[in-house]
Amino acid sequence: MNASELKRFALFAEFTDEDREFVAELMDTLQVSKGAPVFREGSEANGLILVLSGTLRLENKRKGVLGQLEAGSVLGALSLMVVGPREATAFAEEPTQLGLLPRHSFRRLAEDSPRTACRLAEAITADFASYVRSNLGRFDADGD
Repeated sequence: MNASELKRFALFAEFTDEDREFVAELMDTLQVSKGAPVFREGSEANGLILVLSGTLRLENKRKGVLGQLEAGSVLGALSLMVVGPREATAFAEEPTQLGLLPRHSFRRLAEDSPRTACRLAEAITADFASYVRSNLGRFDADGD
């Protein structure tokens, strides 16, 4: 993966070219065949996923199909900092290319470039806070 590809993702919009380069060096690129699972519900979430091309379908046992993520989407960002199970299964709807920043690579980023890791943590937190604010009306007391 190269740093210029990260410019497409809002999460990295405020990063310098140098910051994007640090992150890109630690990312893995995955090719996923149509119909193949990327991860399964209940498995440990282990890193940030960027949809570089293609489409992912998310579904879980309780609610069925939850939606789709297309190129430019980010998934699992909080799992860089919080250990826990995946809430859904992701399948490739078509041949799909993903970028993966595993948790252990984020830790390495924190050691090698603390400023860049801090910027990424700030961007993830801001994105999550924005999501929560925009969805407050959808949350009810029993968690549905």
